[in-house]
Amino acid sequence: MKLGFIGTGALSAAIVTGLKTLPGDTTAVILSPRNETIAAGLAARFSDITIAADNQAVLDASDMVMLGVRPQIARDVLADLRFRPDHHVVSLIATFSRDEIAAMVGPVHRVTKALPMPMIAIRKGPTILFPPDADVAAFFGRLGKAIEVESESEFDALSVATATYASYFKYLETIHGWLSHNGVDGGRARDYVASLFAALGQAPETTPDASFAHLAADYATRGGINEQVLRELTEHGTFERFRESLGDIHKRITAAP
Repeated sequence: MKLGFIGTGALSAAIVTGLKTLPGDTTAVILSPRNETIAAGLAARFSDITIAADNQAVLDASDMVMLGVRPQIARDVLADLRFRPDHHVVSLIATFSRDEIAAMVGPVHRVTKALPMPMIAIRKGPTILFPPDADVAAFFGRLGKAIEVESESEFDALSVATATYASYFKYLETIHGWLSHNGVDGGRARDYVASLFAALGQAPETTPDASFAHLAADYATRGGINEQVLRELTEHGTFERFRESLGDIHKRITAAP
């Protein structure tokens, strides 16, 4: 397969990194010259990577094409390109529907939406796909977990979860800051918090039949310190406000660009 990227930003770079650190991979990768710094860095680091002269040259040399351009410029960038009917286009642009992307890429028959997470660079984490496609699922399945969904509304709802990364790390930073303020060495506090939450993150996989509500109740021993923090956050409306924020993100994602 010859894999091209229109737009070479952080997410495209993460996909290429995950792919090219996969033992035995021989996929030819063709990058657009934008972003020049990222493209040059990837080409210097990995073999089988070519930086094309322009976006049209990427299309001409590729079978599967991933669209990683910013939504603000996507229409202008794609309008100048000549796609082939046999191209398989994979859109990484979360704010455009599949039908909108299909209209922009003209004669292309196969158009798939995909939303990986940055940790795909180390072949971790899920990538949601719509509509289901065996080839795209196989590709992303090598780089983590591929989750195919049957409807775009489900894809959009799952996309909302990706808006929580920064808040998660702010949560950890709050714990780390409190520990440091109370005399714990900063490096030791970081190691402990990182290890603690890495271990907690395994709980849903090790107990696949337990709901998240069950896990919360299980860890909130009656009269214990976990129960106290959970109760106080709940009483302050923290989780309800969080739910409202997710709803606001959903409205933003599903609004017309």
